[in-house]
Order: sequence, then structure tokens, then C-alpha cells
Amino acid sequence: MGLLGELLLLPAAPVRGTAWVLRRVVAEAERQYSDPSVVQRELAELARRLDAGEIDEAEFDRCEDELLERLENRTHQI
Repeated sequence: MGLLGELLLLPAAPVRGTAWVLRRVVAEAERQYSDPSVVQRELAELARRLDAGEIDEAEFDRCEDELLERLENRTHQI
């Protein structure tokens, strides 16, 4: 893009910069959401909460299903 094009787009620079940052944040959040090591840590914490009596079996089963689905979805994306 030439100098004239850059000058014309200069007022939109803050919006373009914000959009770029938002895309990066979303990409990182998606990466962490489906990271197997994060899901495994969450499964371990879930088991700890069940053992400590903080949650019941039904809550454990529901949360475990969600976490395992996240792992399964990751394997289908690869």
C-alpha cells in the first residue's frame, strides 16, 4: 500500500490495532481451552473436589463429560 493509502487509513489505526489484539486474545484462549495438559489439570482438580466432598457425583459426571468432550474435540481438529 502506498503512502497515500496509509495516510487515508491512519484514522482507522486504533480500530485495526484493537481488532488485531482481540484476534490474538481469542486465538490464545482457544489454544488454552483445548490444551490437553490444561484439561488434565482440570480433571485432577475435579477429582480432588469430589474426594473432598465439595461436589457430588452428578456434578462430577457433568463436569467430567465437558472436559472429556474438550479433549475429544481437540483430537478431531488435529
